[in-house]
Amino acid sequence: MNAGILWVVATPIGNLEDLSPRAQRILREVSVIAAEDTRHSKPLLAHAGIGTPLVALHEHNEHEAVAPLLQRLQAGEHVALISDAGTPLVSDPGFRLVRAARKHGIRVSTAPGACAAIAALSIAGLPSDRFVFEGFLPAKAAARRRRLRELSGETRTLVIYESAHRILECCGDLCELFGAQREACLLRELTKLHETALGDTLQAIRARLEEDLNQQRGEFVFVVAGAVEDDDGRLVEGRRIHALLREELPPAQAARLAAAISGAPRRALYGD
Repeated sequence: MNAGILWVVATPIGNLEDLSPRAQRILREVSVIAAEDTRHSKPLLAHAGIGTPLVALHEHNEHEAVAPLLQRLQAGEHVALISDAGTPLVSDPGFRLVRAARKHGIRVSTAPGACAAIAALSIAGLPSDRFVFEGFLPAKAAARRRRLRELSGETRTLVIYESAHRILECCGDLCELFGAQREACLLRELTKLHETALGDTLQAIRARLEEDLNQQRGEFVFVVAGAVEDDDGRLVEGRRIHALLREELPPAQAARLAAAISGAPRRALYGD
């Protein structure tokens, strides 16, 4: 009954004005703030006039950081959890702390706010009633392509995070495995000064990235339309099989076999 509250507090993804008044009040009132990177969070807190002590909680120390924070909560102190940007636990650390707090009967509450995935989905112009959040794809090319093959038949809108140094390769993989004409929107630097949104086919987005190096800089959210739930399903499956077979067989033989297995037209399997 005397335990504290663990507050999961969303912080801005770019524009500092997006830190809500309620979030600011909570961050002032708690005993300590667990931050993903204390050096990164200090300027934000200073901007808001918040002097609450900080402790680090990130992917490399979360196992060790949970116990002392749990002790403070059990002793009646209130603790806030923040990430470098956006909503904690969404492609950010904090899951172990939240799980431990709930397991020990400690109240966990939220001060909601910015989330890059939801912000991107809301302005992408693609179906948003059903979607799949994939976070960051695997960094290595082979693993990334395997994951994209698994997702190529997904009919819900896909939301993917990607880094600047992999964005062009990721877009190329999407063109090949999803089909170059799949509709998508690439959101860059959301809420920041140089925010852009490239909404078009995957092929057109890739061409824009190649011709304008500035479009390869920053932080990215890729929103990709789901596969069509009709006869095009054969084409989606055919392309998935074709991409898999191409790793072991010559392109023409791979296309012939994929067409035979899926019933999709052979010429359409190349994604052009």
